[in-house]
Amino acid sequence: MALGAIPVASRVVRRRRATELTLIVMAAVITGGAYTLASLGAHAVIPARIGPFLALLLVLIGAAHLTVRLLARGADATLLPLAFFLHGIGYVMIARLDEDLAALQATWSLVAIAAFVATLLFVQRAADLARYQWTFLLIGAVLLVLPMVPGLGVTINGARIWVRLGPLSFQPGELAKLALAIFFAGYLSQRRELIAASTWRVGPFRLPELQYIAPILVAWVFAVVVMVGERDLGSSLLFFTLFVVMMWVATERITYLVLGLVMFAAAAVIAWRTFGHVQTRVDMWLDPWSDEYNRGFQIVQAIYGLGDGGVTGTGLGRGSPGKVPLAESDFIFAAIGEELGMLGGTAVLIAYLLIIGAGLRVAVRTDRTFEKLLATGLTTIVGIQAFIIVGGVLKVVPLTGITLPFVSYGGSSLLSNYVLIALLLRLSDAGARRLGELPDEPTPRERWSAWRLRRRTRNHGAPVDLGGELA
Repeated sequence: MALGAIPVASRVVRRRRATELTLIVMAAVITGGAYTLASLGAHAVIPARIGPFLALLLVLIGAAHLTVRLLARGADATLLPLAFFLHGIGYVMIARLDEDLAALQATWSLVAIAAFVATLLFVQRAADLARYQWTFLLIGAVLLVLPMVPGLGVTINGARIWVRLGPLSFQPGELAKLALAIFFAGYLSQRRELIAASTWRVGPFRLPELQYIAPILVAWVFAVVVMVGERDLGSSLLFFTLFVVMMWVATERITYLVLGLVMFAAAAVIAWRTFGHVQTRVDMWLDPWSDEYNRGFQIVQAIYGLGDGGVTGTGLGRGSPGKVPLAESDFIFAAIGEELGMLGGTAVLIAYLLIIGAGLRVAVRTDRTFEKLLATGLTTIVGIQAFIIVGGVLKVVPLTGITLPFVSYGGSSLLSNYVLIALLLRLSDAGARRLGELPDEPTPRERWSAWRLRRRTRNHGAPVDLGGELA
């Protein structure tokens, strides 16, 4: 590396972190302003909890930014601010709808940021995750079946996707999707050439040996079947799409996209003919006004709310989003569209598009297959979730009932999405180091191991070769 390369790289890194801080502050200002406007619109007074709210906001942004500055200096500068922007808008809408739920969401926000910090602290080399691919497969499988265990799983709103431990309830499937994404990335990165090689033909399609593709097929089928059994069709679609996209990226074979579409169409028809709740959702997707006071009530009220919002919205605190059932979770985008209008809804969608773009940029910038596949998988999770829930509210696709990342109420979703952002930041930092944007320094764990090795060697009086020098 040239003598002036590191100083130049250091300036790039400093500018990147300064940009991140500026964007985070802007997101905090937007959140604080929106929180105040929502209270003024609804009650004509400045919110009584504005002080604790601002304090919590400063703690969250300060802890997250400081962690990135210390542990992932070369990471992308836009991912964390975009997550904070969406999180802030979501929290304001939740507080607008239900103060008690907002208090719980604030607690979960602290837990989520703690998980974000812990992920960056313990995952210091992204490539290390590939060593534990089978462990993550086991973890993902256990998390998926937990809601089906008698005494643990509970059914809420028709879906058995919750686990209750005393007063605490959570959705283990939110973390299962991350575990399975890591497994898919690890398995495909090691066997991509074998899977890409075509050895036998099925009609117009050429497929690899079954022994190489069987483990990932079993994991995918297991995930989809379990989610269908738990009546969680949104997560089933998410796992299906994650599998197809990662197979396509790993093999660069259009065959897997075509087969994925065929299998999806067949599965959709079977589910529509077999499950009554799927038939109901399809019928209400096609014509919700046929039963607008019963089965179609939720989506009809959401459409009315979006129409009432128009282009600029009714204003924060001035609409009636509470008329939509589950407006704080499944239909929070309808609440945003009503009070912030088409412009506010578009801003939220643009934020998701920017996250997707940043995630794909992380994938493009790395030259390691595992990291490329993992970044693609994590980005797919965010993008598909946003598309499914927004598309359901806008009547583009049948309603499936999953959370809008960072925006909807739910601690499990919030925690898993911040862990996802932390993993993307770690991957981005690793790519920046290999591109020479900053020195590839040893991690704290590697420094600790080297110190212990030197001390042990010194105590025993034996020299050890450390980079060509005797300790």
